[in-house]
Amino acid sequence: MTVRIEKKIKGYAVVKPEDKAKDAAPVAAVPQVEPEDNVIQMHERIERPEVLIGSTYKIKSPLVEHAMYVTINDIVLNAGTEHEHRRPFEVFINCKSMEHFQWIVALTRIMSAVFRKGGDVTFLVEEMKAVFDPRGGYFKAGGVYMPSLVAELGSIVEDHLKSIGLLHDPEMSEHQRALIAEKRRAFEQSQKKNAEPLPLSSTATHPEDIEVTGDGATFPPSATMCHKCSTKALVIMDGCATCLNCGYSKCG
Repeated sequence: MTVRIEKKIKGYAVVKPEDKAKDAAPVAAVPQVEPEDNVIQMHERIERPEVLIGSTYKIKSPLVEHAMYVTINDIVLNAGTEHEHRRPFEVFINCKSMEHFQWIVALTRIMSAVFRKGGDVTFLVEEMKAVFDPRGGYFKAGGVYMPSLVAELGSIVEDHLKSIGLLHDPEMSEHQRALIAEKRRAFEQSQKKNAEPLPLSSTATHPEDIEVTGDGATFPPSATMCHKCSTKALVIMDGCATCLNCGYSKCG
């Protein structure tokens, strides 16, 4: 059979039997994609709301003449849903002393930028707590050693992240708790035998001589710093250095 072609041929293609079979096959239905939950995560394009929830912390360091007040404001994401969570948004540090104004402004701006960037911001804690002052550190209330003022700022950020659920303390096992309680009882008994005032008792006659930590635990004033938990709770028991806060013992 002759077929007359009226137009100029510009190209050609050979149709194979498998191509015809493919064209004749029914088109499979495209599966519908389930819509994802509209969960908002922290990122730098989120605009600042008119009102933010904040907490203010006080720092009284012997390295500075005046107290410093650290305010960390949080933003609430996905409010009213099961995905609601708080994330740090900005930080401010206020102090009467102008000596540290320059680095305080720089530090708060950098920290706020990191908070707004989103992602895992908990790395700031370890970075700041690792800063050492060449003039030497100090002990804050409770006998906890701070290597620098920046390190205490890092400790405050750590406490704040724990309060909003971004960080969690490693829980002690029942065995560790029992061990610490046993060491405290043994220390109390040794103090009684030596007829000395009981420094771990809540009814002590000289409470001003007792070191009190943030969780309410008390330690004798003669205690030294434990290198493991950085708390002045290391005492000598049976000729062995023992920490009454974390249970560390030099003798194992």
